[in-house]
Amino acid sequence: MGIEETRTEPRRARGLDRAFEILDFLRAQRQPMRPNEIAQIIGAPRSSVYELVNVLLRLGVIEYRGSDGRVFLGRKLYFLGAAYMDELDLIQAAESVLTEVTAQIQETSQLCMLDGNKYTVALMRESARPFRISSTIGEAVPLPWTASGRLLVSHMTDDEIRDFIPPEDFVLPDAAPLDPDEFLRQVRQAETDGHFTFNSEVERFAHCFAVPVRDGAGICAATLCLVTPEEDGRRNHDHYLDTLKRGADQLSFQLGPQSSATEDAAPARAAAR
Repeated sequence: MGIEETRTEPRRARGLDRAFEILDFLRAQRQPMRPNEIAQIIGAPRSSVYELVNVLLRLGVIEYRGSDGRVFLGRKLYFLGAAYMDELDLIQAAESVLTEVTAQIQETSQLCMLDGNKYTVALMRESARPFRISSTIGEAVPLPWTASGRLLVSHMTDDEIRDFIPPEDFVLPDAAPLDPDEFLRQVRQAETDGHFTFNSEVERFAHCFAVPVRDGAGICAATLCLVTPEEDGRRNHDHYLDTLKRGADQLSFQLGPQSSATEDAAPARAAAR
């Protein structure tokens, strides 16, 4: 490898990082934007953003929307996502499980996962009832705002969780603070109970249920979730929780049997907290 080729490697890596930053930004904004707006908000040089936007346009990864130069995520991403879902056993299995859960309970059910250090809905089956929630598939939400957040980080030590979740994620949309120590206590309780339920921090008059879907190592790889009207959730709490746990057990079985090494590691994790 020549000297010049060696020097270009970090530059290419930075360009790739920036390209994904642009894509993640557009996903978070949920609306088309001009390249100069993107550059200003993400704090990147306009020249590099324009250059990367042109490359992404040429590849079909983003597309023009309207006649004023705004761009948004392109159809190539849809095809890539469809190919990913075709090969992901968890997503395929979850589709039928969510359909069954929603049919039994007549409430909106979800499969939720980590997206970096945020929570996101990967799949959702809405009920025919008029009760609706604001969460959308792929939207990144702070972990402390969600029932699933208590389970998705339960394999980490307390110090790891503090490092993982940004301090600003402990502030609700109405600026009310959440207590990080109380969050950690709830994480440990959720790990012990094998579920977490509470009145939603962000959805008015909603009660949220979350149960873990565990991988072969026993780590919570995803959660099955239910969002119900608050009073309905309390009245049918045990029934809803049992239905979710049966579905989560099906998915956990598809991901592989839990290894005995996981049981051996549990005391070590507890000692580190």
